[in-house]
Amino acid sequence: MTSFDTSPHLFETSPQLNVWRALLALAVVFVMLATTGWTALRQQRAAPPLEASVAAWEDGRIGGRALPDAQAAPARLARFFASLTEQQRARLAERYPLAVGNMNGAPVELRYRANRVALREARSQERQRMRDSRLSPSGQREAGRRMHRYESLLKPDRKILAFDPAGSGRVAEVFGDLDRAERVSVVVPGSDTDLLTFQRTHRRYAAPVGMAKSLYRAEREVSPGTRTAVIAWADYTAPSGLGMEAATATLAADGAVRLNSLVRALPGTAEVSLFCHSYGSVVCGLAAQRLPGRVTDIAVAGSPGMRAEKASGLRTSARVWAMRDADDWIQDVPYLELGGLGHGADPVSAAFGARVLSAHGAKGTAVTSCRARRA
Repeated sequence: MTSFDTSPHLFETSPQLNVWRALLALAVVFVMLATTGWTALRQQRAAPPLEASVAAWEDGRIGGRALPDAQAAPARLARFFASLTEQQRARLAERYPLAVGNMNGAPVELRYRANRVALREARSQERQRMRDSRLSPSGQREAGRRMHRYESLLKPDRKILAFDPAGSGRVAEVFGDLDRAERVSVVVPGSDTDLLTFQRTHRRYAAPVGMAKSLYRAEREVSPGTRTAVIAWADYTAPSGLGMEAATATLAADGAVRLNSLVRALPGTAEVSLFCHSYGSVVCGLAAQRLPGRVTDIAVAGSPGMRAEKASGLRTSARVWAMRDADDWIQDVPYLELGGLGHGADPVSAAFGARVLSAHGAKGTAVTSCRARRA
């Protein structure tokens, strides 16, 4: 018969054994979290506001019929809204403000209306966050800055074509009458553009609103009899600073898709010009091949490259213009693309083949100078 040693020292636990047992228990906990509780908790997290609004739209009905796919072709969505009464359209804007306010194909005036509803809701939420004791003082200050930005965007004379409060925020604003415009320009800004930098009190021409206002004034001065509209388009996620995001085209690729969707959904048949600043020129370069024929001109200012070695490589029928301030630091950046880093040739170089314009006297950017000279 085998005997077992039952002496007390065998029941004592060594420090090493305690560590292994702790690690084993921790591993079991992580497995359980990953397969049950943690996943459930993550799934219960609220969806971003725009996604939630679109999801609600997909389940909605109006006049006894289902609503169309929010991602349907703009022409189809335009026909749907045209089939509704004014009261029905207004009801949809009130029920699903973010979905309608960002819907390519929805009537422009209805998008303005819907985004005012969404902005009022966002302002109310940020006002509550300003007093939320769970937030740090810096978090409360950030909520205050966003709340004041929403108040500014809610001024009666502002026409907000797109708005998304998630993350650093996205927004687009129209100057002029977009429905009746005979000429449309879109300002595509570069790095460090978000909801809070959409407009600036100081260095206002370095912000999308300042650029668009300046361009709108210049167009009206050059051709007072032409109905024009300018869009300050910060409706894509731009890189922050000069890090890896700015050196690669990942964000620009998504921006190019969004830019193309915007242009294809613009009302009317007016010619369209794109004015692309800094990283925005990477967005325009990637979008160029798929832009509709109504885009007649693509102008880049302070460009780090357009992801092409020559203007012909953009494969667009639009005329390509390029300019850069003499003291712009971007000219010292290596113009190449290697392993996904960099954005290709210098658009101002003779070899690139763009129509080079002088940026002499430009303030902040050269978009005003470019449009005035082109006109």
